[in-house]
Amino acid sequence: MNRHLRNTVATIATCVALTSPALAAKKKGKDAGEAPNAQSGQTAAPASAGQAQVAAPTVESSAPPSKTLERALKLYDSEDYYTSSIELNKVVERQSGDDEGNVQRAEFFMGKTLFNLKFYSASLGYFTRIVDKGPAHRYYQKTLQWLASLSRFLPESAGVLEKIGKYNRQDLEQPALEPVRNELYYLLGRFHYNKGNFKEALELFGLVPDGSEFFARAKFLDGIIHVRDNKGKEAAESFKQILRRVKDNPDKATAEFEDLANLSLARVFYATKQFPLAVKYFDKIPSESPEWLASLFESSWAYYQTDDDSKALGNIHTLNAPFFENEFFPESVILRAVLFFQRCNYERAMEAVVEFNQTYPQLREEILALLRKHPENAEFYNYVKQIRRGEAGLGERVQRAAEGALQDRTLAKTLDYVEELDRELRQVDKADPSWKSTAIAGAVLQDLTLQKSIAENEAGNLARKRLERLAGEIQELIKQAIKVEYETLQGQKGVLEANIRGEQAAISGTAKKVVNLSSDDEHHYWRFDGEYWKDELGYYRFRVVNRCEQGKGSSAP
Repeated sequence: MNRHLRNTVATIATCVALTSPALAAKKKGKDAGEAPNAQSGQTAAPASAGQAQVAAPTVESSAPPSKTLERALKLYDSEDYYTSSIELNKVVERQSGDDEGNVQRAEFFMGKTLFNLKFYSASLGYFTRIVDKGPAHRYYQKTLQWLASLSRFLPESAGVLEKIGKYNRQDLEQPALEPVRNELYYLLGRFHYNKGNFKEALELFGLVPDGSEFFARAKFLDGIIHVRDNKGKEAAESFKQILRRVKDNPDKATAEFEDLANLSLARVFYATKQFPLAVKYFDKIPSESPEWLASLFESSWAYYQTDDDSKALGNIHTLNAPFFENEFFPESVILRAVLFFQRCNYERAMEAVVEFNQTYPQLREEILALLRKHPENAEFYNYVKQIRRGEAGLGERVQRAAEGALQDRTLAKTLDYVEELDRELRQVDKADPSWKSTAIAGAVLQDLTLQKSIAENEAGNLARKRLERLAGEIQELIKQAIKVEYETLQGQKGVLEANIRGEQAAISGTAKKVVNLSSDDEHHYWRFDGEYWKDELGYYRFRVVNRCEQGKGSSAP
């Protein structure tokens, strides 16, 4: 097999950047901002990094609050949030005669009121008004703490990070933010990470202390940045810091990243051609982990690189178990073909190629037809929901492939946002009729309806891109299958070119004629009889005959 083909089919992603882990456990934040009757004497803050604007003077209130605003604040204090929102809206809409300073105060309390009513998306809308006005708004700095709270309830696609990104590092140093400062270091760092401002992101991630619940998240993205910069040593150190924290001071927030850290370390070592170390960290991922199947597949490539065909093929055998019928690893078929080809098992290599060709070219056409069926993104979003529920009427193979592609984390967060908007719309519908007929209820309903329409369109667009990417990946595998098939046919005919013979001869010099399988005191040897058992998954081994070695010195293998 020529060197180009080996390099082509033996590639692996060095690391996959998570958009983010699952949302943190939700907690109710009561009044994390100004006390209802407090007066603000806040000075203007510096403009955010990278902004060209000049901070306008902070608006101060020179007049006492109107009776309407006083009543709204008292209602807020007594936790009658629905009625408070009605009165606050009168001030926000400038119906109460309040000056600009008091109107801004009402905007801030409206955001807090809607938050306490669990209208999180609507709450973000009012805080967005404050952020958009910048440091000139008297509650610009105080809004930061509420944005941190909203980030725990709304997925990233809701745009909370974009609002936090308006602030700079100095804004985070105000004493009132002490309870959430580490969280804000992480969130602002994540904003810069998403924007590709890696230097700023690294500085902010470095400020998250070891004892913070956001330490593992920060260190993980820190490692991903180093991977992107091809700094394997620095990346490995970031991931190892997570593992050391898990070992020395375990907590739930850090433990959630243990498997991701091990998987990322394995990928770093694979990318730097340290294959035994890669195998070591792939093997640390337990079978109950969501990352286990990915580790099995990727470790197969590492075993391939170390000529451990028995374990590579054993892992592929596990991936084909009926327990994982909803998973999708088409590249495993190509790897199986390559492994058999490298050992001159041409018949077995061709069997794998035929298996691939019988399934995946047709699958690609079915995916493209699926995309053409619903050209509008909003319409495609509704179709995606049917796919995820298994109600789209798709064939088994295309259903599995589509489900796998639609598990993308970024897409999942956008779908979560649509569900959150649906929940808030249902809450409006179920609210007391006396509140539903008010101006603020109408404003909330209008905002939620618009945001849902935008989110559905975005979700449909993301889903379409994921399936288009899947079709493209299958096309690349089809090209690899063609190369393997061509060279396998050449091998069968006994007319391999000199460079292919040379490569196989080099391999035969190190590979064993037969891989002898043995067990230890904790394991038993059982022949596979066609029936899969859960406790055997991950332990399958193949007895591989190297026909290149057998044929060495003879006229034919």
